[in-house]
Amino acid sequence: MRVSRLLLYPMAAVAAAASLAFFPGASRAADKPKAEAHGAPAAGHAPHWEYKGEAGAENWGKLAEEFATCRTGAKQSPINIISSATATQPRLDFRYQPSSLRIVNNGHTIQVNYDPGSTLVIDSQVYQLLQFHFHTPSEHMLQGKAYDMEAHFVHRNAEGKLAVVGVMLKAGADNGFVNTLWANMPKAAGPEKVVDGVTIDAQVLLPERRTYFLYSGSLTTPPCSEEVRWQVFQDPIEVSAGQVAAFKQLFPMNARPVQPLKSRAVTAVSAR
Repeated sequence: MRVSRLLLYPMAAVAAAASLAFFPGASRAADKPKAEAHGAPAAGHAPHWEYKGEAGAENWGKLAEEFATCRTGAKQSPINIISSATATQPRLDFRYQPSSLRIVNNGHTIQVNYDPGSTLVIDSQVYQLLQFHFHTPSEHMLQGKAYDMEAHFVHRNAEGKLAVVGVMLKAGADNGFVNTLWANMPKAAGPEKVVDGVTIDAQVLLPERRTYFLYSGSLTTPPCSEEVRWQVFQDPIEVSAGQVAAFKQLFPMNARPVQPLKSRAVTAVSAR
C-alpha cells in the first residue's frame, strides 16, 4: 500500500496498507499521491517507509512515534501458522458483487479499490469490502512455508473494525482474473486508475474450500495497528509463474517478515 492513515478502532489510527496500496502508509515516493491501504480513508501523510534498508521493516518502529506499535505491539502480523486448535466458529459469508475496475499503484503494492455494496458477514457482523492488494512473497507462512504471493481482502464494519482475509497464491495455471488486473495495473506510483468498460468480481480469487485460520493481529504495514481480525485460508489458488514475475518486476519484495506469536491462539476453522 502507499498510504495515509485509516481510522481502525476508536483507539488506534491505522495507516496504509502494506504496499498493497493495501494499507495506507507512506510510499517510496513521498511526493506522489498516496493510496489507502487496508482500505481506510486517507488522513494525512505518514513518514516514509520501505521494506528494506534504513527505512525497512526492522526499523519501522523507530521511524516515527506513530509507528511505535510496529516495535512494541503484542499482536503483530504476519505470523507463521504452525499449529492451531480446532473450534467451532462462524462461517465466512461472502456477499461480493461485481465492481468497476479501480486500480492503483501506491508505491508499495498494486491495490484494487472496490465499489460499495460487497460485504463479508461473520456471525451477523457485516464488514464492507474496501479493497484488495498483493504481496510477494506471501507475508503469512503455513507450517513454515511461504507461497509465491498473498492477496489481502480488507473489510471494515460500522464500528471501524477491520477484518482481513488472506489468500495464498502459488505458481501453477494461468489465472484469467489476474490477467485482467495485470493488463491494467499502473507501472508507476500515482492516483487511482478507473478502467472504462471493465467489471470484476473479487470472489473469483477466493479458494473453493473455505477452511481458514483465525487469529487477532495487526496491519502488516506502518503504523502496524492491532486488533485486526485475520482469516487466512488454508488452500492456495493458482497463478502462473509469468504472472508472479510480472508483479515482481514492479515489487521484487513487499512482504513484512513474520512476527512472534507470543500468547495468541490460532484457531483452525473447517469448511462447512
